[in-house]
Amino acid sequence: MDHSIKSTIERSAADAHAGRSTFGEGVGLLKAAGVEAYHADFRRREATYYLPSGEWHAVPLPAPEIAVPQAFDAAALQAAIRGAQRDELRYPEFMQLAMAAGCVGYFVWIAGRHVEYFSHRGQGHIERFPDAMD
Repeated sequence: MDHSIKSTIERSAADAHAGRSTFGEGVGLLKAAGVEAYHADFRRREATYYLPSGEWHAVPLPAPEIAVPQAFDAAALQAAIRGAQRDELRYPEFMQLAMAAGCVGYFVWIAGRHVEYFSHRGQGHIERFPDAMD
């Protein structure tokens, strides 16, 4: 993978983890770099970014040290998503709330314009990108 793409991925991840950027800003940077999707795994504490060529790059994901409950609370997850969309919370708080809602990870499909969140048992929620992210 090209060094500049890796640098963009790492910068985007660092900005998100520090609460310096919104989801839309991060996706915009990744899309411009050619990233088509990424997977955030709260259990492994790792995010993996994929290019259309099949190349990938993984970075550490500093998820909170909390136990993710077995029960999945879709309403609580959706509330966290809405808070992030309104920029009332940033990624560190979002992670905490998503994990507390029973989310163990998610896939962001940049090319497909949606996010798939999932639980221990495969329950999930699909969230389409807001129109404002065009």
